[in-house]
Formats: sequence, C-alpha cells, structure tokens
Amino acid sequence: MKPGLAVGATSQVCFKVTSEMCPAFDGHVVHRVCSTWSIVHYMELAGRRVLLPHLEDDEEGVGSHVTCDHLGPAPVGAEVRVTATATKVSARELVCECVAYRGEKRIATGTTVQRIFPKAVLERILNRGGGSD
Repeated sequence: MKPGLAVGATSQVCFKVTSEMCPAFDGHVVHRVCSTWSIVHYMELAGRRVLLPHLEDDEEGVGSHVTCDHLGPAPVGAEVRVTATATKVSARELVCECVAYRGEKRIATGTTVQRIFPKAVLERILNRGGGSD
C-alpha cells in the first residue's frame, strides 16, 4: 500500500433513496423506505473510497466483513449521507466505522473490513474458487 493511509481518514457518499432501494421479497415491496442492504452497499462504497487512493497498481481491496445496525427509516426521495472513518489500518487490512444520516438523524451504524491483496494472489484465489470450507 502507498504511504499515507491512517486512522481517521474519511470518505463520504451521498445518495437519494429510490424505489429500487426498497426492501422487496419474492417481488413484493415490504416498505417504501431504504433497505438495509442498500445502506450496506453505500457503507462498503464509502469504505472503499477511503482505501482507493492508497492502493498500489498491483493491489486490490476485497470486502471481507460488514456489520450494520439499521436504526431508522429513510423514505423514498430522502437524501442519505454515509461517512466511513478508518479505525484500523495495516498493510493488509482496513477497518472503517460507518454512519448513515438522514439530515442530522443517524439512521444506521456499522463497520466494513477490507483486505488488501496483490492482484496476482487475488486472481489465484478467485480461479480456484476458494472459500473457507
């Protein structure tokens, strides 16, 4: 990894809740609010944006863990802001605490973890279809 990534580094992602982001199961929309999985997507994106400027050309980040406590709703049309702040940084791992806001109200908190691999190693892992069996 390039030097410079440190605890406290931040990134922010803003989005507007759309109908496609509503929780739906078997084709049935349950609520007209932002789904937990949509918020998780933006938490991972914000965390990735913390990492990206620090990756070497031969490296890639891979999401390895995420948590999300969904605390409140964001209806269709609402603006949501997600911040990611680095809380642990090493040569091979980045941990970010994430918070999603609707206005000033906190609607979700969570953690993302990304592991950093040389692209050649990652390619070998992906080609063998490796998991943790």
